[in-house]
Amino acid sequence: MMMTEIFNQWSSGVMEFLFYYPLLMAYLWMVGAIYYYKHWESGKDHLIDQPPVLSEYPPVSLVIPCYNESANIRESITYLKDHNYPSYDIIAVNDGSSDDTGQILDDLAKEIENLRVVHLATNQGKAVALRTAALMSPNEYLVCIDGDALLDKNATSWIVQHFINGPRVGAVTGNPRIRTRSTMLGKIQVGEFSAIIGMIKRAQRVYGRVFTVSGVVAGFRKSALQNVGYWKLDTVTDDIDISWCLQLNHWDIRFEPNALCWVLMPETIKGLLQQRIRWAQGGMEAFIRYGRSVLTWRRRRMWGVWLEYFTSVIWSYTMAITLVLMLLAYFIDVPSQFESDSIFFGWNSVILGITCLLQFFVSLVIDSKYEKGLSRYSYWMIWYPLIYWILNVITTVIAVPKAIFKRKGKRGVWASPDRGLKEWVH
Repeated sequence: MMMTEIFNQWSSGVMEFLFYYPLLMAYLWMVGAIYYYKHWESGKDHLIDQPPVLSEYPPVSLVIPCYNESANIRESITYLKDHNYPSYDIIAVNDGSSDDTGQILDDLAKEIENLRVVHLATNQGKAVALRTAALMSPNEYLVCIDGDALLDKNATSWIVQHFINGPRVGAVTGNPRIRTRSTMLGKIQVGEFSAIIGMIKRAQRVYGRVFTVSGVVAGFRKSALQNVGYWKLDTVTDDIDISWCLQLNHWDIRFEPNALCWVLMPETIKGLLQQRIRWAQGGMEAFIRYGRSVLTWRRRRMWGVWLEYFTSVIWSYTMAITLVLMLLAYFIDVPSQFESDSIFFGWNSVILGITCLLQFFVSLVIDSKYEKGLSRYSYWMIWYPLIYWILNVITTVIAVPKAIFKRKGKRGVWASPDRGLKEWVH
């Protein structure tokens, strides 16, 4: 009888954890994002078309690592010809592409005077390509984008101002915006990058440290990269790893919402899952590599990121086990707490629904400064917070063992991802 009571109490606690954790995080993110907005964004003229006036304009290298980007690389590099920054060069690294990316880059180098092209004989991985470009660059500041991205003409000025004003700023993460919006998945991701990713980055910047820079658009101080040994070669997500490494060595990472970059994203279920599993695996690899070193007093500003990530993994596995028990309930007797109506129906689902609406509203108010017409995607956006947590369960459960049992030292090479059905929206 005592064991039954203990189990019932435990199962009741599990149900409360599954409900209250995402609810708490949603409100923490909203409060943090609102504070960030009030402190750094509101009350200022929106000047995306008029970049900030800097006290100096140090030369910058725009870095583009690419692998099999023949469909997109010409557009991405050509877009940089009109970049609104007085002193910059472009370094494109062809990481052993098997298509005609290399030939396209060579042709572009004849047309664009400040473009330098590097060809790697074999696919070495994005980290190698980034490291190669950084070592080749004569400049202290790098702005790195993906081979399918379109960097806003004023983004570099917005990024560089942080380096000038903050000597301990090691990296600046930009503000990716979705170009692929022709399918339901594309429209939903518009909501994700507004209601989830942008909101989380703002909140993390307020509460302490940032989990990761955006791999598709980020600026780096080269002396900071040299201090930490540049990008690690054995991780599947260079952006997460370098973010943890920089911050654990007391370099600051800032978020710049004005540094816009228009990107292509997967628009198939398979492509989206592959991308998010890779992201989740990269997060666990960083946690395994740096998790123990975080737990020192000198690195206490990373505790929030560490705790948030660890708790999210526990939540994902708890939810996965609970879903399995719900399925078993159709065949065997399980505690009533694990029946589907105790999770997905009733007052708790109403509260979560209201929270999703509120989260969307807050993100819409903030991000409407940077992209007009977001309300057109409101039908898709208001449901994404719920979809985000479901996706988090699936990808985490798959990715954690992949990271744990990954062969030590295995090079993190890349493959061509799903780029969706391109639809330019600006």
